[in-house]
Amino acid sequence: MGAAVIGAGYWGPNLARNLRGSADWELMAVCDLDRERATRVAESVGGAPVVTDVEEVLADPLIDAVAIATPARTHHGLVTRALEAGKHVLVEKPLAADRAAGVAMVELARERGLVLMTDHTYCYTPAVLRIRDLIAEGALGDILYVDSTRINLGLVQPDVDVLWDLAPHDLAILDFVLPGGLSAATVSASGADPLGAGRACVGYLALPLANGAMAHVQVNWLSPTKIRRMVIGGTRRTLVWDDLNPAQRLSIFDRGVDVALAGDADHAARVSYRLGDTWSPALPEQEALANVMTEFASAIRSGRPARTDGDSGLRVLSVLEAASRSLAAQGAPAPIATTVPTLIGGAA
Repeated sequence: MGAAVIGAGYWGPNLARNLRGSADWELMAVCDLDRERATRVAESVGGAPVVTDVEEVLADPLIDAVAIATPARTHHGLVTRALEAGKHVLVEKPLAADRAAGVAMVELARERGLVLMTDHTYCYTPAVLRIRDLIAEGALGDILYVDSTRINLGLVQPDVDVLWDLAPHDLAILDFVLPGGLSAATVSASGADPLGAGRACVGYLALPLANGAMAHVQVNWLSPTKIRRMVIGGTRRTLVWDDLNPAQRLSIFDRGVDVALAGDADHAARVSYRLGDTWSPALPEQEALANVMTEFASAIRSGRPARTDGDSGLRVLSVLEAASRSLAAQGAPAPIATTVPTLIGGAA
């Protein structure tokens, strides 16, 4: 199938390279308002037509799909035009700049029978794919808590705070691996701006999950130490994912706490500690974005939603919007809007 990349900035070169290297795709164009920048990207992948007008891409009948890597504020307009032109769309995270735009995009893709896929790249890493399988097969038992840390000395973004910049990765992973997806009803957010940058540079999210479980996400632009770690505790085992440790990204601990009621009038709890083995599953070395391109093509050919479809992007976007409301309310829990858009035809 023919594909074009729209946006030749930070992420566009990676999209172009993986489209070029995929057996499913033929890179038909690299599009950017800056011709010189688009030319550099095209030349870096062995050559491709360079276009500066999006309409030229959308009018090309040989282009079946577009991969959009532009600022979030442009997503609604570009995705809408692409869908109306009959193109399948892979769009960078976040899905849109606000939930209302995201809902409109998801509904339009459904109406046109086209694939709208959110590029939640982390969900296609071998580690996260294995985490999803382990949880699905019950290896961890019922989930009790998730604690995720994503901190580094990063670039302070000019248009979004640290929650909108970094937390989408962790929220997308939670939506991908947890049974039932990201189904929290509320979120509490706290943040700080010690630099006076005008937006939170340090942030924390707390999401109550099913059956009394809790997810906690920490993000930070100011840490001199880079950490990418997620701990998922279950009733049977605990999993630790350290994305910066290529020798042992996943560790499974058969250790935990068992609590039983003593049976007396006060229902006193008896606590016992389980100490078992630790093991690390072998993982293949695969580039996540290559898996994204394979999934995008597979979803189009089979006429099914992608694993990280527009609805997935919408669930993440809904949490981010609620987090912003909570942040403005000094951390008070904010309700997360329903993520089921109105179906075409009037059904809800």
